[in-house]
Amino acid sequence: MAEGRELWLGGILIPHHKGAVGHSDADVLLHAISDALLGALSLGDIGQHFPDTDQSIKGIDSKIILKRCYELVRERGYSLVNVDATLLLQAPKIRPYVQQMQDTIASVLGVSSGDISIKATTTEHLSFIGREEGVVATANVLLQQI
Repeated sequence: MAEGRELWLGGILIPHHKGAVGHSDADVLLHAISDALLGALSLGDIGQHFPDTDQSIKGIDSKIILKRCYELVRERGYSLVNVDATLLLQAPKIRPYVQQMQDTIASVLGVSSGDISIKATTTEHLSFIGREEGVVATANVLLQQI
């Protein structure tokens, strides 16, 4: 996290004085979901498909990454049943933004927002997360063969 950077989470811009630093827009929630989609079918990870050495994708919108990862899943004959994701961050509180994040992710993936679960927790000021030096996201996906 760095002062003056935009904080993108779940495909939306969250007002905050710090934002994540990364090669893309650094939306760790969308990255975690993208990696979960790829991992469910042993398709590698987003670093393999979107390397940070590729200057042509510098600053890429993570919604594009998510969409492309899901296209790979669909090409292999699977569809998404649901997403269960958790954000670990001290601040800001994200509860006011969860529905908008769910709607945005659902729109990208072509599913219902009810199929997208987003939770958040703090570390009670412990570690780099508690000091607002970073944010972590985890995600699990359930796929079904179509």
